[in-house]
Amino acid sequence: MNAPDMMIGAMIAHAVIDSNGVLLSADPALDALNLRAGGMLGLPCAVPPLANAAGLAQRLGVPVCHRVTVADDETDVELWIRAQPEGDRVRLAASGWIEVPAWRPAAGPAPHVHEGGLCWETDASLRLTYLSVVASRAMGLDPASVLGRPLTVLFGFSEDADGAMAILDALARRRPFNNQPATLRPTLRPVTLSAVIRPDLTGSFAGLTGTARAAVADDDDEDVLRSAFTAGLDSALRSSLTRIVADADAIELQRDGPISADYADYAADIGSAGRHLMSLIDDLIDLQAIERSDFTTAIDPIDLADIAGRTANLLSVRAEHAGVAIDRPPAEAVVPAMGDARRVLQIMVNLVGNALRYSPAGERVVIETSMGSQIARITVTDRGKGIATVDQERIFDKFERIDPTEAGGNGLGLFIARRLARAMGGDLTVASAVGEGARFTLTLPTRQASRDQ
Repeated sequence: MNAPDMMIGAMIAHAVIDSNGVLLSADPALDALNLRAGGMLGLPCAVPPLANAAGLAQRLGVPVCHRVTVADDETDVELWIRAQPEGDRVRLAASGWIEVPAWRPAAGPAPHVHEGGLCWETDASLRLTYLSVVASRAMGLDPASVLGRPLTVLFGFSEDADGAMAILDALARRRPFNNQPATLRPTLRPVTLSAVIRPDLTGSFAGLTGTARAAVADDDDEDVLRSAFTAGLDSALRSSLTRIVADADAIELQRDGPISADYADYAADIGSAGRHLMSLIDDLIDLQAIERSDFTTAIDPIDLADIAGRTANLLSVRAEHAGVAIDRPPAEAVVPAMGDARRVLQIMVNLVGNALRYSPAGERVVIETSMGSQIARITVTDRGKGIATVDQERIFDKFERIDPTEAGGNGLGLFIARRLARAMGGDLTVASAVGEGARFTLTLPTRQASRDQ
């Protein structure tokens, strides 16, 4: 932003954006900002924060006010935006323009900090400024008791096998470190620390950003830590998400009085996002369970045809909303197998739910069962867009999705489903071709095998 532009810091600049996001008019300051972003009058607004504020105000039908940061040449600009809907247009008012230095990445290659564990940060005096709340509680810590205090209040540092301390060398040379042995003082738990240097805007030392991971001796200790972390995550998030979903549903259903249709749709989006996050928590809990070294499932006589019918019943409302029919085995069908009925139902709900998501309206999702002398099968077939051969194994990997931009799952459902199938002595496979839908088949043994085999 040049000097003349900065004179508008105490003034208000206006602009008008139509329902298609087109910038119809703008005072010189906003017009210049839009031009530097690659736009011009008569074309969609090229400044994302302004366009987003206008779109939100028009969708809700109410004024929207908030502070935004806009990238502008070599600097950033902070300003207050008020977006006022006026029929099929939105009038923007921008004030309080402040030029701030643009964010710059640290020079050189990005150092590595281990994912997971307890995340922490310090200031330049090595006083703790941040601790990840969920991981802290999983490790038996109260973040409030140590924030603002020296790093040594939380960790006791130990020498490595060579008698050196990686953290001391890192601080002296202003470089990242890994594998620093330490003790988590409040619990006496052995941990391993990793950290990177956090610079300020001038490049000077501003503190450390790091993680502490349990120095586990074997898989059982690691399983205990994972269980504690997952339990903390569940308790910390589920109650809040439940309230968010309940409030969003109340707004959408207009329990406290009539509201505009756009606002009700906005509340529905919030509720849907909340349910998605709750589903992710459930999947993470399942993921923690199936990756334990001692994970097993119940192996009992079950009826795959009965589970197919129960799956169709559970998803009948979703199918009706999607305009898709579910074909199930006949009521008199019986297909005996060995497995955990609850886990098989979980797999089937995932498979049929995916089939409904990708099936065009007016199509059918077919659930079929069959059996041989040693193997029972249950298959879910849809007429969706299909899966390319190159992607057919990848979809069973953790956090993998064919198209991450699509609304839907989190990339864990099929990974968990296959792990569960194999834990029961069976398997989950797919046959598909692009444009021809997909056919997922769950196989299970018809008789129990020895656990020792």
